[in-house]
Amino acid sequence: MTYQAFYRVYRPQSFREMSGQTHVKRTLQNALLANKTTHAYLFSGPRGTGKTSTAKIFAKALNCEKAPSGEPCNECPTCLSITEGSHPDVIEFDAASNSRVEEMRDIIEKVRFAPANARFKVYIIDEVHMLSTSAFNALLKTLEEPPPHAVFILATTEPHKLPATIISRCQRFDFKRLSSNDILERMKVVLEDIDLPYEEQALKVIAQAAAGGMRDALSLLDQVVSFSGEMVTLENALLVSGSISQDIFYEVIESLKAKEIAKVLTSIEELIADGKDPLRLAEDLITFFRDLLLLQTSSDLTELLELVTPEDKFIQLAHEFSADTLYGYIDILSKTQQEMRFSHHTKIYLETALLKMVHVPNNSAISAQAASTAVDPAMSEKVANLERIVQQLTVQLQNGVKVQGNSGTQQKEAARPRAKSNNFNAPIGRIREVLKGATKQDIHNIKNAWAQSLAQLQKSQAALLAEAEPVAASSSAFVIKFKYDIHCRMVAENREFTSLFAQSLSQSTGTMYEVLCIPENDWMALRQNFIKENGLNQKKETSDDGADIGSDEFEEPFIDDAQEIASEDPLIVEAEKMFGKDFVEVVDD
Repeated sequence: MTYQAFYRVYRPQSFREMSGQTHVKRTLQNALLANKTTHAYLFSGPRGTGKTSTAKIFAKALNCEKAPSGEPCNECPTCLSITEGSHPDVIEFDAASNSRVEEMRDIIEKVRFAPANARFKVYIIDEVHMLSTSAFNALLKTLEEPPPHAVFILATTEPHKLPATIISRCQRFDFKRLSSNDILERMKVVLEDIDLPYEEQALKVIAQAAAGGMRDALSLLDQVVSFSGEMVTLENALLVSGSISQDIFYEVIESLKAKEIAKVLTSIEELIADGKDPLRLAEDLITFFRDLLLLQTSSDLTELLELVTPEDKFIQLAHEFSADTLYGYIDILSKTQQEMRFSHHTKIYLETALLKMVHVPNNSAISAQAASTAVDPAMSEKVANLERIVQQLTVQLQNGVKVQGNSGTQQKEAARPRAKSNNFNAPIGRIREVLKGATKQDIHNIKNAWAQSLAQLQKSQAALLAEAEPVAASSSAFVIKFKYDIHCRMVAENREFTSLFAQSLSQSTGTMYEVLCIPENDWMALRQNFIKENGLNQKKETSDDGADIGSDEFEEPFIDDAQEIASEDPLIVEAEKMFGKDFVEVVDD
């Protein structure tokens, strides 16, 4: 007898032998047991996931002489003839090679005849998406209302190509890619049946290369067995499948961690020279970093590993990278992989991705380096002394003892106003810097240009400054006092408006000032506090309520004397010349 491939010899003959697809098996078995099978089914999913095998098992279960049963007996003449493909009432139809409407009409003509020696006439149409539009239209009415003895099973890898009218008339089952564990267990059954020893890591490599398809896995296993001879080894599996050993990946990642880019690129160059596909290399690197993330997350996830074995060196390597670093590597490789699919220069894309990965910071390595740095003994002694002092002060405070050393500082800090309104927090620190460098010339320049700059603004903008005035200025900034907090907040938060107003002032003053805003109450508190802190007194200044707040001789550069400014106003100077100073009274409103 001629040799048959593994995927043909070990095709499952019952639901029990099927790998994965639990949702499909349970639904079909329950329908068989309850005798609630329908007339049309659609099996869709990736290649090699068991669609045609499930269709044949279902056809056997429908026509088994021991039915109703959840499993075919595989012993009666009907089951045996269906397994051999010789039963006249189970018709397999390849739509890829019989896509014309004439072939479909031939099926339609014969479907109304009763089955020869079975309960149901089962039509298994493989690759049904290859049918022409005319063939679909011819099948449509029969699929909707077939004879009671007819069952249609449509199988396809591309369900989106089927007309919606066909899909709506079928029970649809979506077959999923098989897990690596399912493929691994099936390959173990095959190798134990032929009594051939194997290395489990070799089977993992084959399962990973199969990408969820059982037929691909068994075909690849067939090649490895033919190549290996007496034992299936990891080396042979890597060579036949074109995969890469985890130890090679370990060396590449170690070089990447050490930022030895020349060594990384040399290793990749050698792999490509050995015939490895750069696109496949990128995919395997993504899988390798994914396995490192699993090892880093939990030790209970070892069953999900695809490329890496849970050895100590890989566990240690996983914890030498931060999770963010591994995510960054995967993101770079994923984007590169998408670009490589549309380019003939895949090697260049992969090398560029590795160069990017070298520059991704490894936070875990930085933390480890910081932790391993020896602590200075002198610094340790200083810290210990400070801890003792803090502990003593805490005990004194708990016993009600007043700390003398800090009383002056505490009183000084307590005297400082918070300068905080309900609606707006003024930039107190910046305003203090302005007060330290304030000059009378700067405030005079701003007040002289104030009215002209307001006239250039829109009415809505000028209204915000109607109840405001400049009160202090330095060579780089000036302070505006606002009567209403809401106006202060609106102006301060509108960066575009303050910038526009500063530019307008600069046209007259020749200086680009920064605009700082403060509510009136906060300004009065800050002004008085600044005078006290710096030991300043005014010549003679009264507050709004008429109370004197200073008597000694001093001139505040940031507080404008209205009469002095008025005397410098050209209009007032001209009026004084005409009528005399005694007859001119300046009123500041």
